[in-house]
Amino acid sequence: MRNAPDRHEIITMQEAQVTGQDAGFVRNAFASIAGRYVLTNHVLSLGIDVLWRKTTARRVAELSPSYVLDLATGSGDLAAEIQKRCPDAYVLGADFSEPMLDQARLRGLKNLVVADATNLQMESDVADVVTVAFGLRNMSSWDGALKEMLRVLKPGGSLFVLDFSLPSWQPLRAAHLFYLRAVMPRIAGLLTGQRAAYEYLCNSIEKFPAGQAMCDLIKSQGFETATHTPLHGGIAALYEARKKF
Repeated sequence: MRNAPDRHEIITMQEAQVTGQDAGFVRNAFASIAGRYVLTNHVLSLGIDVLWRKTTARRVAELSPSYVLDLATGSGDLAAEIQKRCPDAYVLGADFSEPMLDQARLRGLKNLVVADATNLQMESDVADVVTVAFGLRNMSSWDGALKEMLRVLKPGGSLFVLDFSLPSWQPLRAAHLFYLRAVMPRIAGLLTGQRAAYEYLCNSIEKFPAGQAMCDLIKSQGFETATHTPLHGGIAALYEARKKF
């Protein structure tokens, strides 16, 4: 018989609507790890995060967008992949961490802006696609950020949310939770010298809604449709949503 999940392994849509992260802590955490963020991500995911971003960029390219807004762009990994696959599109990367944007500039990205995804200083109905990779769960208000994403999308526009998840298959779930709690912070601490930052970020994965709960949260903010695709057994997930015409 399947054991009941503990409190840290499950979150309802109602809880998700009022739950977010400590914005000040997150800003300082990313500033402290910016210089080694990309390397650490690749090491901790064994390079699989590259495949996840390629999958997301491929889905975006299938829509032939003219304007893509990549929120929480960080070091610009997803924005760069989208730009490669959509050479004629205007791809704008936004992040509230200037040190992270400095890393994106080192990658050659030029269309970058400092911005808080929960309060975007831009007009409504402007983007064909909005993307956010491994960033929504670190925002101070998940529902507030989703409302802003809906606002800046054109009618019929698409949202892509790529983030970590928790596998539904219990053996893999248990192994993944052990990795998040005991292994990942230790390795990240050795690589960056900022173990506390990664303990916080790893804990945020357990609190983040996954699967149908995430789809329900997205739809509750006004999106017409929301679906999810588990990646590598559910270690991550790609959510796709559409704004009404």
